Amino acid sequence: MGRLSCRYVSYLAGTPDQVWYALTDADLTAAYWGHSNVSDWRPGSPWEHRRTDGSGIADVVGTVLESVPPTRLVSTWALPGDEAGAADASRVTFGIEAWEDLVRLTVTHENLSDEAEVAEAEAGWAAVVCNLKTLIETGRTLPQQPWLFPEASAG
Repeated sequence: MGRLSCRYVSYLAGTPDQVWYALTDADLTAAYWGHSNVSDWRPGSPWEHRRTDGSGIADVVGTVLESVPPTRLVSTWALPGDEAGAADASRVTFGIEAWEDLVRLTVTHENLSDEAEVAEAEAGWAAVVCNLKTLIETGRTLPQQPWLFPEASAG
């Protein structure tokens, strides 16, 4: 259990600093992710994935494990109340690499519990990273929240 992972890679026209800022600024994450990622982003610090409805509710919480601006950010990823079992928490790594005018953003989500969680993570990261890419490249997010895109019908 907990040994599954997924990886999502995207290429963006931008700079590592732009991508880092987009991942760590609470207001910017609220714009393209639908949640504010709140932390001071220092190793050992907590972080929260807070709803943007003003409730202050965090749907995901964790601990910053590594923070190397603007190239690498690693944190645990757990439901509130589950962070006590940090050894069992999943872990997300953002790798940010520059090449000329491009950035390769690699998101690796490890220690997932089952295939359903892998599928959910794959769909979620694709939607979030596409919206981040659109924001960095155009200055605005996609017209709808991509994670709300309806599932394809079976027919």
